[in-house]
Amino acid sequence: MHVDHELQLSNLAAHFRVWAASDVGAVRRVNEDSFRAAPPAFVVADGMGGHSFGDRASQQAIAVFADAFDPRQAATPQQVLSAISAANDAVVAISADAGRVSGTTLTGLALVEMGAGGNFHWMAFNVGDSRVYRWDGRTLSQLTVDHSAVQELIDGGLIAPHEAALHPERNVITRALGVDAHVEPDIWLLPVSDTDTFLICSDGLTKELDDREIALLLEQHADGAPVPIADRLVSAAIAAGGADNVTVIVVEAQFHGAMAESDDTIERMPLQQYLEDTRPRR
Repeated sequence: MHVDHELQLSNLAAHFRVWAASDVGAVRRVNEDSFRAAPPAFVVADGMGGHSFGDRASQQAIAVFADAFDPRQAATPQQVLSAISAANDAVVAISADAGRVSGTTLTGLALVEMGAGGNFHWMAFNVGDSRVYRWDGRTLSQLTVDHSAVQELIDGGLIAPHEAALHPERNVITRALGVDAHVEPDIWLLPVSDTDTFLICSDGLTKELDDREIALLLEQHADGAPVPIADRLVSAAIAAGGADNVTVIVVEAQFHGAMAESDDTIERMPLQQYLEDTRPRR
């Protein structure tokens, strides 16, 4: 799918071009991924628990996000955190009804306004091993950090990043919605610029294509291409093996108007324990 959205903000006009695609892959019978590809929050959920439980979990998490925001305006950081908490509650309820644990990752990007005065930021959030990347036309930078067993081994210096793809615990995640009554997402805040491009995806993409291969496809993306960029990424992942469901959202945002200077608004927010200004990971 490819859709355009216009958002009139307090001091800015925002134009979004969004491409999204999802596929069951070459091996699985059921697509347990779900997504939301509309402002102000773009979200991917990768369900787990098998068949009806995994897809129900991801669908319910996305349904919560679909109802949480006014599509005519930016979100607030508190609205995003509340939606994550509500999505967790909804997936916990599925587990309770089913008598077995179901869960889902939840990863996304929201346009948020930090207080008054038109101070807009991108708020990336993550629970699990789906990812958010930033693309500047030359460099693909991973913003989120996987909540996975292999990421912990990498962080501890016990394995090298290239060893993660073949490690026996490569499919073990350490955080997910639906597992506990309380979920703690990782949060990053980045000031908006004139033009921003992001990739949000499930691990069905990143376990088949490395960052270099993904960047090459993004580099080749151009207006009028016969195959939209999200479909090209999904197709490439399936061609490389397609062992899992694959979901991709590509967001291009352009802002026109007077941008507020990024200041110490975050320091004054009551959400200080969750929020931090960060640079993209290298």
